[in-house]
Amino acid sequence: MSVAVVIGAQFGDEAKGKISDYLAANYRYVVRTGGGPNAGHSVHLPEGNVVLHQLACGVLRKGVTGISGPGMVVNPFGLEAELQDLRERNLLKGDVVLSDRAHLLLPLHEIEDGWEEALRSSLARDSALGTTRRGIGPAYADRYGRWGIRLADLVRPNDLASRLEMLYARKAHLPGLPERADLQRSLTELGGRLAPLIRPTEPILWGAIDRDEPILLEGAQSALLDVDFGTYPYVTSSHPTSAGALVGSGIPPAELDQVIGVSKAYATRVGAGPFPTEVEGEIGDYLRREGAERGATTGRPRRCGWLDLLLLRYATRLNGFTSLAITKVDVLGGLEEVPVCTQYLTPSGETLTLFPPSSADDLARVTPVYERFPVWPAFTERLKERIRREGVHALPPALKRFLGFISEQTRVPVEWVSYGPRRDETLWLGRGAPTHLGPELSEWSG
Repeated sequence: MSVAVVIGAQFGDEAKGKISDYLAANYRYVVRTGGGPNAGHSVHLPEGNVVLHQLACGVLRKGVTGISGPGMVVNPFGLEAELQDLRERNLLKGDVVLSDRAHLLLPLHEIEDGWEEALRSSLARDSALGTTRRGIGPAYADRYGRWGIRLADLVRPNDLASRLEMLYARKAHLPGLPERADLQRSLTELGGRLAPLIRPTEPILWGAIDRDEPILLEGAQSALLDVDFGTYPYVTSSHPTSAGALVGSGIPPAELDQVIGVSKAYATRVGAGPFPTEVEGEIGDYLRREGAERGATTGRPRRCGWLDLLLLRYATRLNGFTSLAITKVDVLGGLEEVPVCTQYLTPSGETLTLFPPSSADDLARVTPVYERFPVWPAFTERLKERIRREGVHALPPALKRFLGFISEQTRVPVEWVSYGPRRDETLWLGRGAPTHLGPELSEWSG
């Protein structure tokens, strides 16, 4: 069996959680490889909706082990609350393992995050990054500055005490820090409760590879928010790319078989930063309303816009996508037309098709060039039932042409299409085919 990774191909919120959950049924291990509680994977189950902030989606399926991997920064108090909520709702079906190498995200980091955002705003107008203020950036900064505390330290009281002393000395300039003794006591007690779940995870995954057991890697955030390759400085603090997923799991590159890119049929972005295809007004409000475009973690409304194929080509090359999953096609059903950005024009008159400007300021000044597609019908329950019954044959022809165009432009097959939030509203189109998406294979009627 294979090692596969699911990567967000846009600015986040592409329904990666839904695709990961859908695929998890075919995997023995699901590993969350990076990020922290600033992101939420929304999964719509028959029993109700779940938002996973720090647990891998494999925990929702019997016989699957969900691993919170070494690349993460983990808020241990929030993690325990997340586990307790799933247990109380009888939704914790799989096993849970927490990497002893994952770093802790503490109240100090949340305080520092808010302090830094306020500092940026005071120094220059419109300079705030729009972070979730959940402490992600400061936690990763401490990780790389070697001030961090790891999950392994929770079960070593002496190590925890010395690491906390150093961290408090490092952050003495911050206002309103909790008492160190109180935090140490709370963490020690919490470590005792979480200890059965904390262990080295690399040997678990290497053993699974040796036994030919399938592994699915999933990340938080998305490729265009990568700290090196995204729209810096309006990015996250980790590497939500396929390369980052390998580092954040401990799996060697040679073991990776599939890289699945997830893109909406349109685009969204939360927080500040350039967004070339953003649309406002009535259409922006429509996409936000029909797509329920609010952050799963913060509830903030998302900025909405059209699909940007230049950025999708860039994400494809950066990550080495072997297939694509296109989500939320139902949101566009019934519109007058669907614009798709195919290239940019720069202020100097240059045409860009493959690679965006490295500067966020330059990206903000490009003019998107659109190709416009006829729209497909609204996704009624009748149409959804027909798709469940007949598969790809029941997809509206206009939607097939739209998906085929994406495949042609990225040179990557569209392998899945999602047309609603539920688990059963995802369709596998077939491996490697561009995909049965040309002429209709059977007579079609809505």
